[in-house]
Amino acid sequence: MTTLTQDYQITWEKLPDDYKLPDDPVDNINQPALAAALTESLQLAGKISANALTITNYGICATLNNKIVIKAPDWAFIAKINVSREEVTRSYTPQLQGDIPVIVMEFISDRQETEYSIKATYPPGKWFFYERILKVPNYIIFEPDSGSLEMYHLETTEQYILQEPDENQRYWIAQMNLYLGIWQGTRENRAAKWLRWWDEQGNLLPWGSELTEQERQRAERLAAQLRAAGIEPEV
Repeated sequence: MTTLTQDYQITWEKLPDDYKLPDDPVDNINQPALAAALTESLQLAGKISANALTITNYGICATLNNKIVIKAPDWAFIAKINVSREEVTRSYTPQLQGDIPVIVMEFISDRQETEYSIKATYPPGKWFFYERILKVPNYIIFEPDSGSLEMYHLETTEQYILQEPDENQRYWIAQMNLYLGIWQGTRENRAAKWLRWWDEQGNLLPWGSELTEQERQRAERLAAQLRAAGIEPEV
């Protein structure tokens, strides 16, 4: 498949098996934790189908004027792939192997602010690549230390427009039927601001540790009720 944008001829081709992917480490220790937290609650809520992908620092590819471009967002959600998972082990090519990502996220961790790069010449910047090449409908930029969250939506002008949060300071992601917002608390001994999901009724999608705690509290309440009735609960 071939499309045109700016001065680029875009083709969607499988990454060659012998292509050497960059082996850069993640920018800091918080990025994997933030990404894992987003994925875990979706999995537990049954929001990730068998042919969906959540990806972290994983290459999304396009070929521009016969030159390969790979960007690796800190987190992204792809609603449907149309190939086996074995075929997307190393990288993913939208249009060829499945859908365009529904949402991509970048967690700001450097001073160069590459997340905002609209550089159009080869190799294009992240913003340009997500907006003009992939046409990802939702782009999130999150600064973990300050808790600053920006959501950009691809409008009919085919440009990203900054969105305003609702009265709960959350953003509606229509393609996922979920809200995204900031939650303050502790996970994995990290007391900080986290990105969390809420359903359309406003219920927080829990993590596994929270479900375990809820079950423990229910068991304690039941045990107390049994003791009040003169029944010693079984351990």
